[in-house]
Amino acid sequence: MMDIPPLGLGTWPLTGSDATRAVLSGIEAGYRLVDTATIYDNEDAVGVALAECGLPREELFVTTKLRGSDHVSGDIRGAVVRSLKNLGLDRLDLFLIHWPLPRHDRYVAAFEAMLACRDAGLVRYVGVSNFLETHLRRVVTETGEAPAVNQIQMDPSLARLPVRRANDELGVFTQSWSPLGRGEVLDSPVVTDIARRLDRTPAQVVLAWHFAQGVVPVARSANPARQAENLAALDVRLTGADVDALNRLDRGESAARDVETEEHY
Repeated sequence: MMDIPPLGLGTWPLTGSDATRAVLSGIEAGYRLVDTATIYDNEDAVGVALAECGLPREELFVTTKLRGSDHVSGDIRGAVVRSLKNLGLDRLDLFLIHWPLPRHDRYVAAFEAMLACRDAGLVRYVGVSNFLETHLRRVVTETGEAPAVNQIQMDPSLARLPVRRANDELGVFTQSWSPLGRGEVLDSPVVTDIARRLDRTPAQVVLAWHFAQGVVPVARSANPARQAENLAALDVRLTGADVDALNRLDRGESAARDVETEEHY
């Protein structure tokens, strides 16, 4: 069983001192999972917060992601070493392939190189982000090992059932990015009605839906009050009827971003 905190603090698109302050306030509020990526250009700012927060390293779970240019060039170990230097760490808790970039056909080789970094003690867990079932199955078939995590775009209106079923079958843990649907889902009458009944906020209801699915959401906020509000969602208990009602908001897989064509470097 993967040892991972139940809620992550996202850091995109924060940079510089804004990112440092957000991570420091998040850790003070109680977050222990901090999520960044090389392409966010904030690993150094996150690293300042990790150094200044006063917590022992073993109490924090730090995730970063492989940049597309390093993915394509094949400089995976170099990317890991650079991220470690930026973050001021000796080891990453989780390193993810940020996007599959299937046009370049390098994601299996990148995953193999990441496994070597894990075996060398540079990374605890290696995983992927934005992978579809076909990408996951190819990785498992060609390497004999499943990613520890697949971090995917997910909220009640994008339940991502096909990918989550593949994750579960292959033993891949699901994390979610943009878990609040970039705000749109929060205005749904289904969400607001449940929030009123439970005397909670719409964001807390949506985060509780993720917890009910066994998913770890990564929620970004630089506002200390909102950070605390999101953490308080861990105490929200939805009924089975609530979960069913939220499940019915799903618009289907076609509403998700097209990872077959998206490329980020």
